[in-house]
Amino acid sequence: MQTRRLGRSGLTISEIAYGNWLTHGSQVEEDAAHACVRAALDVGITTFDTADVYAGTKAESVLGRALAGQRREGLEIFTKVYWPTGPGANDRGLSRKHITESCNASLKRLQTDYVDLYQAHRYDSSVPLEETMTAFADLVRQGKVLYLGVSEWRAEEIAAAAELARELKVQLISNQPQYSMLWRVIEAEVVPTSEKEGISQIVWSPLAQGVLTGKYLPGQQPPADSRGGHATVGGSMQSYLTDDVLTRVQQLKPIAEELGLSMAQLAVAWVLQNQNVAAAIIGASRPEQVHDNVKAAGVELPAEVLTRIDEVLGDVVERDPAKTSRG
Repeated sequence: MQTRRLGRSGLTISEIAYGNWLTHGSQVEEDAAHACVRAALDVGITTFDTADVYAGTKAESVLGRALAGQRREGLEIFTKVYWPTGPGANDRGLSRKHITESCNASLKRLQTDYVDLYQAHRYDSSVPLEETMTAFADLVRQGKVLYLGVSEWRAEEIAAAAELARELKVQLISNQPQYSMLWRVIEAEVVPTSEKEGISQIVWSPLAQGVLTGKYLPGQQPPADSRGGHATVGGSMQSYLTDDVLTRVQQLKPIAEELGLSMAQLAVAWVLQNQNVAAAIIGASRPEQVHDNVKAAGVELPAEVLTRIDEVLGDVVERDPAKTSRG
């Protein structure tokens, strides 16, 4: 496993991180989740990403139990705050109250005294940024959080938060955006701003929710046991399941084969070619998926391969920075 520094900080993380969005506490049974975490540890993954909202807080609890007994100093545990975790008006957002209470609850579920990285899961335009950043800074000073990050923030929001972080003398070191061969909305604005501010990307959905594995075929229904065939989780990936996109993705297969890579490995290796990307988050419902994806670590794709990928995908790639997630 290769490692990279996160932002301008001294924190080193595994360049492939294990995430449990859509899996732990919902899509897979706990025994399977624990098996995937063990597989991640076995292949050298030390970085684990979750969020309080995943599976209605259950995902954090599952991860906490799965990592119990591991040497804490050898792990980097990341979680997030923003989305509703209860019925009350203060059970959501980035107010001081919600940030403080959510952090304390996450620590209990994760069975740890601190998290290495605490991330604002979305930008909260209803709360002054000063309140949000001060609350985060207080958690750092209390020793409950080591570093700060954001997720799916726009370039101007990242710049404003970075300025406040410097004033508060805390380290804002990461952004967690969606990024893949098919979804490149961060490249025009977020990446240049992040490079200027000393912030790295920890990217989610490098496989475009499984589409870049090549298992979805044009003109055919998604496999019944796949994410795309799932009644609920398949909804967020419908824009990828068009014949045009799926036909282009199938044309990537010869490129992967020439390199001796699986389609998934090619997709993960592709996001890691971006020097502003510190880690790609992979999810898994089976240990063999972890073993397959992790082989992308350390792979260097020649410039001509990157050009061929661009030529194959053409205009199905989404690049509009205005489409930075708000949902």
